[in-house]
Amino acid sequence: MTTVDQPVDVLLTDGTTVQVRQIRPEDAPAIVAMHSRFSERTRYLRYFSPYPRIPERDLRRFVTVDHLDREAFVVLTAGQMVAVGRYERLGPGAPDAEVAFVVEDAHQGRGIGPVLLEYLADAARRAGISRFVAEVLPANGAMLRVFADFGYQVQRQYADGVVHLSFPIAPTEQTRQVQWSREHRTEARSIARLLAPRGVAVYGASATGHGVGAALLGHLRDGGFTGTVVPVHPTATRVAGLPAYRTATDAGVPVDLAVVAVAPDAVPGVVDDAARAGVHGLVVITAGFAEAGPAGVAAQQDLVRRAHGAGMRVVGPNCLGLANTDDRVRLNATLAPRLPAAGRVGVFSQSGAFGVALLAEADRRGLGLSSFVSAGNRADVSGNDLLQYWEDDPGTDAILLYLETFGNPRKFARLARRIGRVKPVVALASPVRPPGLGPVAGPDAAAVTALFARSGVIRVDTVAELLDVGVLLANQPLPAGRRVAVVGNSTALVGLATTACRAQGITVVDGYPLDVGPDAGAAELAAALAGAGADEQVDALLAVVAPPLPGQLVDTDADFAAALGPVVVGGDKPTVVTFLAGGLPAGVPAYPSVEEAVRALARVGAYAEWLRQPTGTLPELAGVDRPVGAAAIDLDGPDLAPRLLGAYGIEVVESTTAGTVDQAVAAAQRLGFPVALKAAGPALRHRLDLGAVRLDLDDAAAVRRAYQEMSPLFGAEVLVQRMVPPGVACVVELVEDPAFGPVVGFGLGGVATELLGDRAWRAVPLTDTDAAALIDEPRAAPLLRGYRGAQQVDREALADLLLRVGRLADEQPRVRSLRLNPVLVRPDGLSVLHASVTLGADTTRPDT
Repeated sequence: MTTVDQPVDVLLTDGTTVQVRQIRPEDAPAIVAMHSRFSERTRYLRYFSPYPRIPERDLRRFVTVDHLDREAFVVLTAGQMVAVGRYERLGPGAPDAEVAFVVEDAHQGRGIGPVLLEYLADAARRAGISRFVAEVLPANGAMLRVFADFGYQVQRQYADGVVHLSFPIAPTEQTRQVQWSREHRTEARSIARLLAPRGVAVYGASATGHGVGAALLGHLRDGGFTGTVVPVHPTATRVAGLPAYRTATDAGVPVDLAVVAVAPDAVPGVVDDAARAGVHGLVVITAGFAEAGPAGVAAQQDLVRRAHGAGMRVVGPNCLGLANTDDRVRLNATLAPRLPAAGRVGVFSQSGAFGVALLAEADRRGLGLSSFVSAGNRADVSGNDLLQYWEDDPGTDAILLYLETFGNPRKFARLARRIGRVKPVVALASPVRPPGLGPVAGPDAAAVTALFARSGVIRVDTVAELLDVGVLLANQPLPAGRRVAVVGNSTALVGLATTACRAQGITVVDGYPLDVGPDAGAAELAAALAGAGADEQVDALLAVVAPPLPGQLVDTDADFAAALGPVVVGGDKPTVVTFLAGGLPAGVPAYPSVEEAVRALARVGAYAEWLRQPTGTLPELAGVDRPVGAAAIDLDGPDLAPRLLGAYGIEVVESTTAGTVDQAVAAAQRLGFPVALKAAGPALRHRLDLGAVRLDLDDAAAVRRAYQEMSPLFGAEVLVQRMVPPGVACVVELVEDPAFGPVVGFGLGGVATELLGDRAWRAVPLTDTDAAALIDEPRAAPLLRGYRGAQQVDREALADLLLRVGRLADEQPRVRSLRLNPVLVRPDGLSVLHASVTLGADTTRPDT
């Protein structure tokens, strides 16, 4: 949400940034100035007349709004106003409002119109407006396209030479897809401009050749950058053999990227100089910002504000830099003196120091990179931006991420599920959840790994594993299944490999492992591996090769490498090799141990299995009323949970709190016998085993007796609830996860399952396949399918409940946690007995 005091930075279709904020009265001079820059055609299309100047009365009305019935947003670039959009309600309390906006001629075609429409519609919905109307001249094709392309169901009428438009502004799946598509294009474009600059200005390179700046300049120069390198120095005329300039503008050449290695207090001046030169992006190597304390945080905020105000993006600060190995660019704007060979893997590292080690190890293993970005403090450019870029980058086939934290977890989960369908994403990210996420514990380490996998992300634990998987993805096809053939020349190694496969859930095909024996030569071993590759029962191959003993074979290590290389690289099934006899040709996924080879194969196999699963759909749910749910949250209060859940079609069985025996009896009589009496504490209200729950109390005497027995043990306060038919006790949870945003958990109730953490989790929004998988995934799930003669429960009702909780989580960002416990599921339906809700701050959950 943008306000007068809190403008937001928005990316446009050309990859540059602008600021959007509410209009304010002191904007009057800027409105007049912008109006003066309009062409006659723009004025006519907006006002239906020449309108050469704005009368004082109109100007005051333009800039004075109540932010409810009348709202207006302005767009600023480099401090100058370039567009304004507004709506005005058509009468007190009316559900309709007229909308209009105008963009300065020089900035038309950059996607500003859709941005204004998006912000105006959001503000109008919060003001209770449900429909926009607009009047557009037929000649204004650009404006008509803005409305038509946004995804709204637009109705048109032509009268009196004007096109009259009307459309509901409630978000729909189509409007969300339009917004996400625009987001994808703008973010991808902004990164593309950083990675393929025409010229690079380097600030902070000393004339002596010492220091970080000089190293960066040297790496750019020596790496063969195809553009122009411009050293910027306050006094020197040449730096590192290149002409140096006082300002980037003085160079007289296009400069798209600035690499900054000056002292922190000099960075603002550099930003201003780069802006004057028309630079698109900054790579700030300089440290001393947010990682250095409160003063650094303020300096970092100022850095981003200055850069965005000039339309620039920021990589860093406190970062390693970025690189592009494309032969048309050959950009090494990093502190790494040597880049890996050109390849088809994109790498993002949040840590600069880690990035250096990652690049060195990738180079050692022969893992070719397409591009590399180290984000450092991630003040602006993030891993999500790079995902958007790499999704469509024709030079990138696989994506490797090192993530310390998730700045926008909800967006990461959404992007990963989409991009993982076209390109594998491998992430080195901790499965440990930070404390203080809410009263619901949330996913444990194993569940987090599963959450990554269910979102199409291959999560790994170490740098070695990140590169293990990367090498396999970069050089081999995906497996069609989990059946593997193990071929080797060592009985001990093939036995170890077989054991490792079984431990990873990989099936060793009948007839394997195939041990050709230590006497087999290179050609024989290669032939055996090729034969296994031709076996229709085999999905993947694992070759384990021990070095020949001295004097045992004529074939050398080089002979084995030469014979195996073509079989592995030329096959149509993924092959991993543990080759203890020396080095293998480039492109062969070779691992120092069978465990590492099998683990990489298992990770890639699980990803391939996820790809084969249907994506599912977001079903329509009857009885969902988002505004009623939001109103329940605004009112809060003790009955929040039933009111909020009721807005999503979830009924909670009524219960009443009683503090005395007479109150308990009165509550039972009001609810109707039979009733249940429960200890009021949330941890006790389902503990039948402790005597904290008494069931089937069918008269007042039974209620009195139960209360008198329970109150000395569990306290005077109890819950009285009408009895419902018995069923299998289940638990449905919602929690905000730092990596995925809101996630829905499901498991069976009971102390044992809670102690074992037997929960399945999925990120929202939930599809129908997600809901079905949640029901089947817990280890105790057979109890729902008629285990040992019990009746099967109503799975459709349970799936519907999960979908409704997922919809609630998706639409109500203030809900930080939710717990339904217990949910009794029967063959003919279910009953939610208790619900608890925790709210957070009134903020819009960050996504776009």
